[in-house]
Amino acid sequence: MPPYAPILMESTRAIGYSLEAAIADIIDNSITAHAATVKLFFFPIDKEYVAILDDGTGMDYTKINTAMQYGSQNPKDKRAGDDLGRFGLGLKTASLSQCKTLTVVSKQKDQIECRQWDLDYVAQSEEWRLKILEDDELLMLPEINKLLEYENGTLIIWQNLDRMKLSAGNLEKTMGRYMDDARMHLSLVYHRYLRGERGIRKLDIYFNNVKIAPMDPFLEEKSTRAMDDEILNIHGREVVVRPYILPHISKMTAEELEALSGKEGLRRRQGFYVYRNKRLLVWGTWFRMRRQDDSSKLVRIRVDIPNDLDDLWTLDIKKSSAAPPIEVKNNLSMVIEKMAEKSKRTWTVRGKKEINDEVVHMWNRLDNREGGIIYEINQDHPLVSELFTLLPQVKRDVQRLLRYIEKGLPLNALYIDLINDGKIDNDQGIEEKEVISMVRQILDNTELAQWPEMVKMLKLSEPFCFYIDAIDRKWPEGKIHGY
Repeated sequence: MPPYAPILMESTRAIGYSLEAAIADIIDNSITAHAATVKLFFFPIDKEYVAILDDGTGMDYTKINTAMQYGSQNPKDKRAGDDLGRFGLGLKTASLSQCKTLTVVSKQKDQIECRQWDLDYVAQSEEWRLKILEDDELLMLPEINKLLEYENGTLIIWQNLDRMKLSAGNLEKTMGRYMDDARMHLSLVYHRYLRGERGIRKLDIYFNNVKIAPMDPFLEEKSTRAMDDEILNIHGREVVVRPYILPHISKMTAEELEALSGKEGLRRRQGFYVYRNKRLLVWGTWFRMRRQDDSSKLVRIRVDIPNDLDDLWTLDIKKSSAAPPIEVKNNLSMVIEKMAEKSKRTWTVRGKKEINDEVVHMWNRLDNREGGIIYEINQDHPLVSELFTLLPQVKRDVQRLLRYIEKGLPLNALYIDLINDGKIDNDQGIEEKEVISMVRQILDNTELAQWPEMVKMLKLSEPFCFYIDAIDRKWPEGKIHGY
């Protein structure tokens, strides 16, 4: 009982590919074909099309027929280490989720093969009929001249973009926005290929002749590797887990923050980043092992899996969903708790160098009897104590003012700004010369014999604890002891 071609082909169009996921599925095939360059072209006017050209190994008569066949490879078959395919469906389902006419042209030296799935033709014939284009039809295809310049390569062409037109309304106006989303998606999904990581072939991707830059979701140049790699042995294969703590928002540029946040925001992008053969599959999830919250929003954990563990990770057809097997989950849960605590410290200490527990903070965080949390200004802080000492007659008024400040904290507004990754300017550091001036003023109002103890106390107090080197340069320990 063979499936009825028009119905099955139309049904598989509803698998749920986004435009960017569909393009990525085609690029996976280019990587498997050892391409060094992939060029994407989109033309939104009149006879609209999307074309994807690579300089890979190309396909001969037999291989192109197999590639156009539905279910051309058993997902349980062992694949080459750099093969990014799985079900033998991606080329067809990804392409036809966006268009009604899929044309594939492949070149190996002087040999050119061309095949086309046309859904209107299949519906009319009511059979699995794959077109083989004649030479004159071939030469009329968009971007074909660019393929002919290559010794080997493959050109994928999407035409009759009915799904894109349906969702866009006016395709000419919205196609640029669609492609911007796709560009950002590819810069993230293939960032390790785009930068040429050791062990994989470097890949260059162009959008209408503009080269895509890699988007590193871990900001490795600034982030902290808080733990060594965890190597998990699963069915004789290695799964490598590498945790990162992103720098505090105050340490990121506006461009870095925008790239790391994406449309979802930092909070929604925390969690695991799962790579299959160094191609990003799934990101921004804890796999239901913990919930996303602000204390762990700086945690990103890279997980590298080989392609022969696909069945354990329940990888879907679109390669955009996966779930870890139980033996991996058990090991990852321990990593999660360690990293969440480290992220919390980075967040609460404002991204500065970690300080010990003896530090005197400007604010105290207290638990009240009703199970709530109270933030209050620390009246034992050296700056507050000095004010009380210099102006004892207004101590009561100052204490009342401090209570009003504590009660008037705009916590709701702060929370909204933080979950939206607002870069709070109050969180910027104080200039070094201002800190030195404050220390000098405090010492001027302190007996000379008490200077060593006062300097020691200031170095354990906010904000002075963040400027210890500057204080030591101005008041070396030996000079203090010698007065």
